[in-house]
Amino acid sequence: MNHDLENHPGWKASTFEGSELHSLLLGLETTLREKIIWNEEMQKLQDRFAKNQDQIYRSEKRAETA
Repeated sequence: MNHDLENHPGWKASTFEGSELHSLLLGLETTLREKIIWNEEMQKLQDRFAKNQDQIYRSEKRAETA
């Protein structure tokens, strides 16, 4: 393997330990404001998933009774 590729950070981040370290480092570099914004966006996404799941469930129930 090419030594330049072998020492590339992308290869190290593709292992479990490397991925965990990358996540920890990213958390240290992220500001509290960025974390709050990200958390709010994830909450909105979770709400949309729940709403879509509820719509699918209701449409399946209507199809069963029809």
